[in-house]
Amino acid sequence: MPTAAHLDEYRLARLIDAGRGLLAELDLDLVLDRLLEIAADLTGARYVALGVLDDERQELARFLTRGVDEATHRAIGDLPRGRGILGVLINDPRPLRLTDIGDHPRSYGFPPGHPPMRTFLGVPIIIRGQAWGNLYLTEKAGGAPFSGEDEAAVVVLSDWAAIAIENARLYRDVAARREELERAVRRIQASAAIARAVGGETEIDRILELVVKRGRALVDAHDVLIMLREGDDLAIVAAAGHVRIDQHVRVPLSESTAGEVLAEGRSRRIDDAARELRIPPERLGLADAATALLVPLVYRGHGFGVLAAFDRLGGDGAFTADDEELLEAFAAQAATAVATGRSVEIDRRRRSLAAAEAERHRWARELHDETLQALGALKLLLSTATGLDDPAAMHDAMRNAAEQLTHDIAGLRSLIAELRPPALDELGLAPALASLARRTATSNGLAVRTRIELPDDRRLAPELETTVYRVVQESLTNIVKHARATSVELAVRWEGGDVHVSVSDDGVGFDHEAAAGTGFGLAGMHERVELADGELTVVRRADAGTVVEARLPAV
Repeated sequence: MPTAAHLDEYRLARLIDAGRGLLAELDLDLVLDRLLEIAADLTGARYVALGVLDDERQELARFLTRGVDEATHRAIGDLPRGRGILGVLINDPRPLRLTDIGDHPRSYGFPPGHPPMRTFLGVPIIIRGQAWGNLYLTEKAGGAPFSGEDEAAVVVLSDWAAIAIENARLYRDVAARREELERAVRRIQASAAIARAVGGETEIDRILELVVKRGRALVDAHDVLIMLREGDDLAIVAAAGHVRIDQHVRVPLSESTAGEVLAEGRSRRIDDAARELRIPPERLGLADAATALLVPLVYRGHGFGVLAAFDRLGGDGAFTADDEELLEAFAAQAATAVATGRSVEIDRRRRSLAAAEAERHRWARELHDETLQALGALKLLLSTATGLDDPAAMHDAMRNAAEQLTHDIAGLRSLIAELRPPALDELGLAPALASLARRTATSNGLAVRTRIELPDDRRLAPELETTVYRVVQESLTNIVKHARATSVELAVRWEGGDVHVSVSDDGVGFDHEAAAGTGFGLAGMHERVELADGELTVVRRADAGTVVEARLPAV
């Protein structure tokens, strides 16, 4: 058998250069393509092919060619599987040179449309002691047979190729494992993000936004939707990607594949969205959607929605079984987050309604106990005055009625000011609180000391100013009605981006838990502070009195 010692200087240099090039390339397909090119250049072969063996090494799984155009490929038809001369190297992986293919006893001839071929050189590619494939070269330039030098050059090239192919395969395997690990990390990150949402996020809109964005990144989807069940329909409530959603879009449960997924509680991969969704993708804001992955959102055995991903960005756009498994694991966490968020929202609305109802009862009681009774007394006074015959007595009664009316008007103005003090809108929080403290002190004989330290160069957000005012107002009202106090300390200060409120008195104090729901307005204060993402504490002091403290973020 010819060896590398028989090679001329040009071929040796060419092989060294080829080896460097092959070993530097890590893409397997590029390595194989480059291998065909170099083999043709080294030997002058018109046609070069590479047959890759299947896992059992019984026939060819792939057949790559160089020198045969597309039209000829189509004319030939199916690619060879390793019969005839090609099968000789599969059964006996050693170099084979033939002057005329047709003279070999294993030759089957060529199919119709196949270009004529006579001279032949075949060399196996051995990787780790096992045949991986074969190089086939035919039709040396000028019609001459392949020489021993040609065989030696291709043998050396096949050795280089074996190393390069193994490197490319190892790199591909490492890349695949790295991608798998990255997907696992993304799954963990997505699950952790949803877990944080369950523990730290209560706004349902923020949770839905987090779910669609994390879900889209998790499976590399073009678009992701969340559809939640509302009656007999699924309503689109959140989306990520390029989708354009209309808040009024609803998908009938009984007429959609998404409804079937929710009813069955099983995920479904869709390869033809236009046909299999049963709802035109355009109705979902997805004009060009081709594939989809629908996963039910199930919490404690109850399906309440569907997480839908459309068109994977990588590959051919179709979702895989791995994508389905990944999104199912994510959807389990997402379902918990969404269900928790909805529960919190329902509880918040319930508390808000209860607080509003309690406040309405309070103002109704104020109007009944003060304004209505005052108007009744005024009516009685006027009725008495109309029945007097003495002009002087009638004049006195009318004067008393006017004084009573003046007093009642002042009372109504005070009540209106408590509902929405004009000073809060016109002058700002600090003047409004100072005015409230003065009115409380004057009307109830209390010593109210104030310390208000707020920025002079800007106003707080209107909602925050209202919350601070109401907390102070409710605290002072409780002190007046229940504490039997003689002095009050009011402090409002800006510190570290938060507004800190403190209202303390020297009264008899009270049990916070026992006072809940008894008309002290604590539910309303807690609700206001919670809606502002703040914290409220009410503490009975050991010596005497009560301290109400609130911290409200200002940014």
